[in-house]
Amino acid sequence: MSKNKINLKELYEKLGPTLALIILVILVSILNFKFLDPLNLLNLLRQVSINALIAFGMQFVILTGGIDLSVGSILALSGAFTAQLVVMGVPTIIAFICGMLSGAIFGALNGVLITYGKAAPFIVTLATQTVFRGLTYVFTNGNPITGTKMNNNFGFQFFGQGYLFGIPFPVYVMIFFYILAYILLHRTSFGKKTYAIGGNEKAAFVAGIKNKKILIFIYTICGFLSAVAGMILTSRLGSAQPDAGVAYEMDAIAAVVLGGTSLAGGKGKLSGTLVGALIIGVLNNGMNLLGISSFYQQIVKGIVILIAVLLDRKSVNK
Repeated sequence: MSKNKINLKELYEKLGPTLALIILVILVSILNFKFLDPLNLLNLLRQVSINALIAFGMQFVILTGGIDLSVGSILALSGAFTAQLVVMGVPTIIAFICGMLSGAIFGALNGVLITYGKAAPFIVTLATQTVFRGLTYVFTNGNPITGTKMNNNFGFQFFGQGYLFGIPFPVYVMIFFYILAYILLHRTSFGKKTYAIGGNEKAAFVAGIKNKKILIFIYTICGFLSAVAGMILTSRLGSAQPDAGVAYEMDAIAAVVLGGTSLAGGKGKLSGTLVGALIIGVLNNGMNLLGISSFYQQIVKGIVILIAVLLDRKSVNK
């Protein structure tokens, strides 16, 4: 009997997020038939790609029991840096690479401050969130970065606005990095060490795992993927907005937690995070279609995050 209970519990943990997504899709479809319109679904996937990329990086961080509140600011700063390079006439590919590397550097800085500064991830990334946002305003002088070299640049526009075989190109970017992150997390020794640190950091250190190096690399990954999301958003808007990415960290954290990853660390799968990002995307898209005020949308999303956190705490306490 107890065996059956355990199996049912495991089944719920595995299928819970997917079932929640299916129920949400059915509900929104009933309330507004436009939701199932192919153009709307494609637009939904394009929107989800940005949050999903940030959430993939956040997954690594949360698995170690940490948090990164600076992802939205990294997105904005990396996007602004990339846009400025394009406006200056730097080849698009080089500009994108430089932008992504800048995100990786900002993420690595978070990792160094957390590990060698021996400070709580929440405090460090809360501080760097403000610093990176301030740097974005200084860099852009508080104004959007735009220009004809951006608007007439096919490669730059295609990254966020283009289609390939009828599918938005950002969806391919999301899938590509999902596969890379999945392999890294679930098929390599690095992934095992990530789970080990989240399970018990002291025990992982005693076992010979170089915790500091792993943690720095994890925050580097998070910063890098935030920058990739920044490239997509900047390309999609056709400009770099200094206030881009505000509160994006909340959607990313919500996607990770809704996907079944424990905030205590050491437990969770990347597939769940993808489902969590889809849940957030469907929720946002559905409320927009239903004409719900953005003020009320914030309330609904906050309640969803709160429920997810409470469920997470309940499972941890058990």
